[in-house]
Amino acid sequence: MWTKEVSELIPSHFPDESKVWIFQSSRPFIEKEQEEINEQLSHFYEQWMAHGEVVRGWAKLLFNQFVVVLADESDTQVSGCSTDGMMRVIKSLERQYEVNFFDRMTITFLVEGKAQMLPFGQVQYAIDKGYITKETLTFNNVAVNKSELLQSWLVPLRESWLATRVSLS
Repeated sequence: MWTKEVSELIPSHFPDESKVWIFQSSRPFIEKEQEEINEQLSHFYEQWMAHGEVVRGWAKLLFNQFVVVLADESDTQVSGCSTDGMMRVIKSLERQYEVNFFDRMTITFLVEGKAQMLPFGQVQYAIDKGYITKETLTFNNVAVNKSELLQSWLVPLRESWLATRVSLS
């Protein structure tokens, strides 16, 4: 069900092999911040270069708290310098909005249509209390290409990497 919704957010003209980076913010952004961030991301990818060659890229803030970056490497490979450029933008957003895009110990679930974050240590408690279930959609931020993003960014908890680390009974 959500695969269709995610696919509507991602540009269809990028090949399935396009490289993907997902940066989860430590908080959702308000509307004004979302507009500013999307403007900055647009400015970044419109000028993205690798060794003097244009990188065909795309970036956008999704679900109010995930920066998703795509790079079509059909013509130009993303290299160290172009990745560094992307990371400078992400680090700048962190400073500007006082957020953390690199906290891997916070898990985000889609609850009632909204991204809800939980520290890893509280996930089992949330399951035990019924706040989340094995069917609750979980953001899988380790997708490496567009195909994985479309197929497995949002998966039921029971199908996620997290399922092996919690008790779902």
